[in-house]
Amino acid sequence: MKIPERLKPLVEDGLVDDVTRQLMSGKEATVYVVRCGDDVRCAKVYKEANQRSFRQSVDYTEGRKTKNSRQARAMEKGSKYGRKLQEQAWQSHEVDALYRLAAAGVRVPKPHNFYEGVLLMELVVDEEGNAAPRLNDIAFTPEDALKYHEVLLREVVRMLCAGIIHGDLSEFNILLASDGPVIIDLPQAVDAAGNNHAEEMLERDVNNLRDYFGRFSPELLTTQYAKEIWDLFSHGNLTVETPLTGRFRENTKAVDLKTVMRVIDDVRIEEEAKRLRLAELGIK
Repeated sequence: MKIPERLKPLVEDGLVDDVTRQLMSGKEATVYVVRCGDDVRCAKVYKEANQRSFRQSVDYTEGRKTKNSRQARAMEKGSKYGRKLQEQAWQSHEVDALYRLAAAGVRVPKPHNFYEGVLLMELVVDEEGNAAPRLNDIAFTPEDALKYHEVLLREVVRMLCAGIIHGDLSEFNILLASDGPVIIDLPQAVDAAGNNHAEEMLERDVNNLRDYFGRFSPELLTTQYAKEIWDLFSHGNLTVETPLTGRFRENTKAVDLKTVMRVIDDVRIEEEAKRLRLAELGIK
């Protein structure tokens, strides 16, 4: 096929030898199958901001750090230069997340290179060597639905233990490879510790899995894995091996305001007495 303009720099610099075909075009990027030496990979070409239907919500970018203070100010002001930097940061964030998750053992495509706004990465394939299908293109038996739901919950937990929440996880961005599900599309990935919307986004990701696989195994629809996982995580009790039950009991016990106020008053009185003792000793 004719080489797309955005891929020409990679061909000219020897990173890509040939462009085989377009694999898909989504809300944020177009993906091509390419040949790199003896390897077949995919090239994710990010769309410009005015061509994307997925917008960079502050809910996703909250907590992301920019080391260069000048660049941070430009991004805050929203200048032309700042908007360009935001685009670069949005794209490179997926690359960083992929390397981080791959190192943590999460099933994501292996990244190979990021050049001129194009991400070169592993082509995920099925048992016949063809590009792997998305979950939404597959009908599961009840048994397989339960199996893959459990596998993907473990991947979500592994991601969370690595400090990352997908933020847009659904059956549309999970591929079924020959050896199991692979999670894709991570430019909106959220910092679990630095984003105030982290709990909400984790719950949405997990509930999307519940609702999708619940079409094939309705017993999943009554589970509460999202709340259980977040509760374990927020109390420092979540590991990749932590058993999950799908059950969660809300703490409905009313707060005893009188007791709380009494504790606050006791602390205040104790601090005041300490200050007076120090004053008597001439210590400021």
